[in-house]
Amino acid sequence: MRQPAATLDAFYQSRLGQAAKRLMSERMTSLWDDCDGQRVLGIGYPSPLLPLWQDKAASCIGVVPEEIGEVRLASSRGQTLCLAPEQKLPFPEGLFDRVFLLHALEEADSPRQLLREAWRVLAPEGRIVVAVTNRRSMWSLVDSKPFGHGRPWTRRQMVRFLNDSLFQVTASTTAVHLPPLDWRIITGAANSWERAGEVALPGLGGVVLVEAVKRLYSKPSGSAAAPVTKAVKAGSPKPVMPRKLAGRDRAEPLKKATIDVTNQADTDRGKTAIGGGPNEISYSDLQT
Repeated sequence: MRQPAATLDAFYQSRLGQAAKRLMSERMTSLWDDCDGQRVLGIGYPSPLLPLWQDKAASCIGVVPEEIGEVRLASSRGQTLCLAPEQKLPFPEGLFDRVFLLHALEEADSPRQLLREAWRVLAPEGRIVVAVTNRRSMWSLVDSKPFGHGRPWTRRQMVRFLNDSLFQVTASTTAVHLPPLDWRIITGAANSWERAGEVALPGLGGVVLVEAVKRLYSKPSGSAAAPVTKAVKAGSPKPVMPRKLAGRDRAEPLKKATIDVTNQADTDRGKTAIGGGPNEISYSDLQT
């Protein structure tokens, strides 16, 4: 069951949601800068991050799954939001230079199909960032917060999943190291929590962010050749059907050789019979 848009809107309007938004925005800015002149697409619940690029990007578009309903825009300037099926995005292939997913894969009906759609609309050599709940963090255990719903991921799982989906992973990190408590003493020191988490517990941030590139071709000398594990001796091919039946239509029935067996009535037609009994072999038939 997907979280409704009202629940996500309420969270990101709270002190804790604002702190989480600011910490994720800092990570995204360090990865993508301002995306000057590029086309950016957000999938899932993109409102917290779309304002980062609305001033410099050529376009900022967000796609929200139909199941969660309408989402309130954080800032309408330079942004467009649309409702669409997440497994059938209403865009042509290779349209966007940057694609990010937020609150998307955790609750998607088919994460692989969703990521395949993101690959389709991403331009060759374009970049994608997937933000998901960290399975190892405290945030994944608190179901009263948006990051406590759906399927959490570890960083290794997400890296493997992107590599298996025709992407090449280029960077990965975690963010939102502060505890999932909406207390002023905690949210007010969000930056201190983040710096301490990066040093002491770098893998336990509430959100995993993995960046990857859409590759159409593998790089030269990018990987080693696979070793031969077993030699197989090639043999002569076996015939599909017996040699005696080759060239004959298998649907045609076989013709059987028969011997004409006559009864006593044949003698009335002037034929000489050999032997006696009700069924006799005609001498004339044997001559023919």
